[in-house]
Amino acid sequence: MSFKTYFQTFSYATVAVATLALLLAGGLPISIAVLFWLLLAAAWKCEGTKWQLSERVGLVVVLLSIPLFFLDWKYQKLIGEPAGSVGVNALAHLIVFLSAVKLLQVKKDRDWVFLYLISFFEVLLAAGLSFSPIFLGTLTLYLLCGLSTMIAFEIQKSKRAIAATETRLLVPPDSRIFKNPARRSGRRNAEANRLPFVAIFLLGLIFVLALPLFLVAPRVGSVALTRASGGLANFVGFSENVTLGEIGSLKRDNTVVMHIRIEDWQPRREFRWRGVALDEFTGHGWKKSPVARRSYPLTNEKGFFQLGTTEALHRLTTQTVFLEPIESPVLFAATRPVAIEGEFPFVRVDAEGSVQTSRHEFDRIIYKALSDTTEPDIALLRADARPYPAGFERYLQYPESLDSRIDARANAIAVNAHARNRYDVAKAIESELQSDYGYTLEMKASGPDPLADFLFNVKAGHCEYFSTAMAIMLRTRGIAARVVNGFLPGEYNEAAGAFTVRQSDAHSWVEVYFPESHSWITFDPTPAAGRSEPVRTGFTGQLGKYAEALELIWFQYVIGYDKQEQRSLATSLRNHMFDYGRSAAALVSSFRAMVSSSARAFGLIAGGLITALLLVFAAKRVRRFGWPHWLKVWRTETGQESSRVDFYERLMALLEQRGVKREPHQTPLEFATSINIPDAVRITEAYNRVRFGVENLSASELREIEARLSEFDRQNKASL
Repeated sequence: MSFKTYFQTFSYATVAVATLALLLAGGLPISIAVLFWLLLAAAWKCEGTKWQLSERVGLVVVLLSIPLFFLDWKYQKLIGEPAGSVGVNALAHLIVFLSAVKLLQVKKDRDWVFLYLISFFEVLLAAGLSFSPIFLGTLTLYLLCGLSTMIAFEIQKSKRAIAATETRLLVPPDSRIFKNPARRSGRRNAEANRLPFVAIFLLGLIFVLALPLFLVAPRVGSVALTRASGGLANFVGFSENVTLGEIGSLKRDNTVVMHIRIEDWQPRREFRWRGVALDEFTGHGWKKSPVARRSYPLTNEKGFFQLGTTEALHRLTTQTVFLEPIESPVLFAATRPVAIEGEFPFVRVDAEGSVQTSRHEFDRIIYKALSDTTEPDIALLRADARPYPAGFERYLQYPESLDSRIDARANAIAVNAHARNRYDVAKAIESELQSDYGYTLEMKASGPDPLADFLFNVKAGHCEYFSTAMAIMLRTRGIAARVVNGFLPGEYNEAAGAFTVRQSDAHSWVEVYFPESHSWITFDPTPAAGRSEPVRTGFTGQLGKYAEALELIWFQYVIGYDKQEQRSLATSLRNHMFDYGRSAAALVSSFRAMVSSSARAFGLIAGGLITALLLVFAAKRVRRFGWPHWLKVWRTETGQESSRVDFYERLMALLEQRGVKREPHQTPLEFATSINIPDAVRITEAYNRVRFGVENLSASELREIEARLSEFDRQNKASL
């Protein structure tokens, strides 16, 4: 590749990658991007031809494009584009249009600089639209192309600033000594080919120098990513009012809600991510009673909010939650959270144990939740006959208009199961609903009493029908119960080491209160078909898992890297350094013991190796310099210079033996040309390359010169 081709290639690549970054960030439709790349290819073909636009024509087109920017703006408003994206789209269209015009015209240095600036603004605009790992990849590619382009641009600019003078003292550009011209051309092209490696080295150096600053400085302001999409809307199940049948529509959506990573997770453990608990049933849905709405703030101790206590630390389950933008202020965690840790302005907990913070419709957030997921022994729960405390009457209430068949059905289930305590009654109703009813996402139950229609007519539904039926039947039996809305565990992603929870994992279950142990125990009456998790398999599924893992790492350590992550990283590094230091100390001690036990053998081996190396070194120097000079290690500047061009002095001596001597006013090349001896001309050109071109001759060239000098010497002796 010639230097000119190299410069044009990377200049065009810089512009193309900037447009790619804007496309992947959602700032350009794919049709405009493809059209621009086609124009870019046409501009490449037109380089240096008459088909390029003149500078004047290009300027006129650019000036005429300014009104088009406003027309584009108005047009997008007319077609109903969102107000926030109208200006961004119009600006992106203008930038791409200006790039296309500049690419098609005759380009001077200022035009190339204009293109580079436009490409930079494209990447800057893409950065404002997306902070995904894909943007990091395009940014890295852009930096690589940009560095290569800037290096080539400066070389080209400096090259034009130097006058192309040539003296006969220097090596002629077309000089060839004992070399194939094609090989010399390949060598010059190889010099241009080294420039990408220089750019890669500089890019690596930039990242290495920037990494400490990146790790030391947490992200400023919000720890989350602002999204143009506006977050996930209408999360049924996390408001204070839920109508029967609405979760079915929610479960049809596979949008990711959150990722949850659990420390020391065991595959057989089952989790549910608790959101809100609802205590008042209206006959058509659930809501929070006035008592349940009451909440109180938690004490903030450097981002640590304590909700409760636990009997032992080993009972705690630590979860790191990466929550997507949602309209609800609810913070999700495994059952019975005792602490929340995160950069929150405040955290509140209501009377039902639901944890909330400020709304984050446009922000992702990261936090840690510590939950005591252990439950009391079943024998203790079965023996619990303690009366409910005052204030628990709301967990026993149901509408006066409730169908009387529901009470009778609950009584029949308890009698048939011979259940004589709260726990056995709850298990009997849970088992009955799981086995005798079907699961469907269709909202089939209807009428003035949808619960009765579900139990006695339709006999199929989704999770909130089952949880409602169980909670109300328990209340008719005098057992305190409430409905909880949250999420199933989701799909476990081995590549990310985390659960991927989607809207389709939205779920509703029941919590039953046992006063003896002061605990709410989870029951889930939904059939297994409504609790099963889809598993992605095959190449596409694995690829999707790796993409999720990459995005999770990007969000945790780039977008969401705050003071909490900084402290966590510092602690982890300190622990690792301590472990490495201890291992290194043990290794050094072992090495010292080994050396002391075998010092004599080690000394003999080392001495033998050193002797062998000295002999090899001496042999190489004898072969190179001969016996008289092989010990002369130190050479002066003059000695080194003389040893490089002594072949030319030998040539002059051999020519003087023939009676041919160079005049003082003659340059070496003039003298060699005047005597009309081809070998003398070639040797003189080699001398000029070494003496004035600061080049080194290869071993094969030196051997060839030595052979020609020997031939001169033989001819001189033969003529005597």
